[in-house]
Amino acid sequence: MTLPETLTLETFRQIYAGGTSPRDVLALLEERWEECEKTGNPVWINRRSLAELQEEAESLGQRKAECEALPLYGIPFAVKDNIDVRGLPTTAGCPEFAYRPEEEAMAVVLLRQAGAIVVGKTNLDQFATGLVGTRSPYGACGHARAPEWISGGSSSGSAVAVAAGLVPFSLGTDTAGSGRVPAAFHGLVGVKGTRGLVSTRGVVPACRSLDCVTLFAHSLAEAAEILGLLAKFDPRDPYSRRAKAFLRPAELGESEVFTFGVPRESEWCFFGDKEAERLYRAKIDALVKLGGVRRDIDDRPLREAAQLLYQGPWVAERTAAVEAFLQSNPDKIHPVVRKILESGKEKSAVEAYRGAYALEEYKRQTEDLWSTVDFLLLPTAPTMYRIAEVEKDPIRLNSRLGTYTNFVNLLDLAALAVPAGEREDNGLGFGVSLIAPAWSENHLFRWAALVQAEESVPSPLPGGGILFAVCGAHLRGQPLHGQLLALGATFVEETRTAPAYRLYALPTEPPKPALVQVEEGSGGSIQVELYRISEEGLGRLLTKVPAPLALGALRLQGDREVCGFLGAEGSCRKAVDITAYGSWRNWQKK
Repeated sequence: MTLPETLTLETFRQIYAGGTSPRDVLALLEERWEECEKTGNPVWINRRSLAELQEEAESLGQRKAECEALPLYGIPFAVKDNIDVRGLPTTAGCPEFAYRPEEEAMAVVLLRQAGAIVVGKTNLDQFATGLVGTRSPYGACGHARAPEWISGGSSSGSAVAVAAGLVPFSLGTDTAGSGRVPAAFHGLVGVKGTRGLVSTRGVVPACRSLDCVTLFAHSLAEAAEILGLLAKFDPRDPYSRRAKAFLRPAELGESEVFTFGVPRESEWCFFGDKEAERLYRAKIDALVKLGGVRRDIDDRPLREAAQLLYQGPWVAERTAAVEAFLQSNPDKIHPVVRKILESGKEKSAVEAYRGAYALEEYKRQTEDLWSTVDFLLLPTAPTMYRIAEVEKDPIRLNSRLGTYTNFVNLLDLAALAVPAGEREDNGLGFGVSLIAPAWSENHLFRWAALVQAEESVPSPLPGGGILFAVCGAHLRGQPLHGQLLALGATFVEETRTAPAYRLYALPTEPPKPALVQVEEGSGGSIQVELYRISEEGLGRLLTKVPAPLALGALRLQGDREVCGFLGAEGSCRKAVDITAYGSWRNWQKK
């Protein structure tokens, strides 16, 4: 058996469904991990032995009856080395700081409970201080595809491990953008949820009041699934918060029009990077074509708030996290990191209060923003650099990378970083971030599915695919639209049926329509959207559609025939006939 270059949760589920054991799969992965180490790119700081991993896999297999219900059964993952894992030292990127944790981080516990297997600990900017991936005594972690370019940090090794096909997902942390910038450079999904949504117990703090545990994955669907497992209140973590509105994608709301905010073009900041600017502009234009409403915003309060993180008193919180080690072992700390940590000693309590007051002002100034836009669409990073460039100018270039990320945790916002194309100059990734207020994860996943649609699925699909019509909950902007995108469907056109159908509103939650074929002259022409989807994708969609709907042939205007979901007329006796409205959207507006 040969493993695919890109590993996903679905990869392992299909392999295990075919009868291959986790033990055998881990042996194949061991070969890949060893090949990666031969390249000299220092992804891992500590990796568990194959024998230990296989022993854990066998223990899962011995609990087969229970494991069949575990969502991540036998799926390997990587963990940033400032997050505690049982049996492995935590270094935070500093060998002399290393300790053996008595218990592991809550996030790791939850993933293990779901059946996942920790492979090892990944490289990082020391003490999670940096956005470049070069500030490590274990070596600068280069980009997975072009090692002379930075990987992004501080969660450098975690992003490279996923991008290089070593694991299907990984954990990182984010204070200033560390769970987002590496995702952008590698074409990954990076999730930085609301502060406190995922427990930070068992994490070496950078800024404890701002830190978030994050994750890297290849798709929105898989990232959402993993986040759903991690989003648990932890009473032992004083910074854990009870989620106010965190929902899985299948439970999303119903708004069909979205408005997104972008900075005024005169304020765009790409530091002369024309390629990044081109890709950002293209993504904005693509969203407008999909029906999004662009609103230019004044982002000065965001940029000014961002300055507080390193130029204000919050740098002292980084110092507080490792103060004892800084005092006793200053020469063991990376020179750039040490310079930043020592600057925190200069901050006074008076400055801390002034910074807190300023932050509240910025929060108040941005409150009205969220009544005018659903989310902000920003470049995740305004540019990228080679390792050699960063080593010559480590602080200034690093600071540039946080232009559109540093304010997010300070202002208590949630962010989702998604791929937005490849650069033509070096072939590497560019990404955008969707940002919204705390507890907006449900909306962010929904809108991100639209943002990603163009790049995530080629059109037309290989082999032509099948034309499939939807008329209700799967339409763009509707609550189940994400199911189509997750299955690789791509939008073709908006059209209408032949005048031989009646449309009913079923008494379901969320509300769904049923399209029923009737005799010519006794029905109407109903608005539908056409999508192209693979046979496999359509088959998987069928498993998600409940009775009384079933797959059938649907006639369109001009006597074209496509596949679509149809209802039986007898099953709609208790439903409301809404044919006169001509479309599901028109009925919702009534």
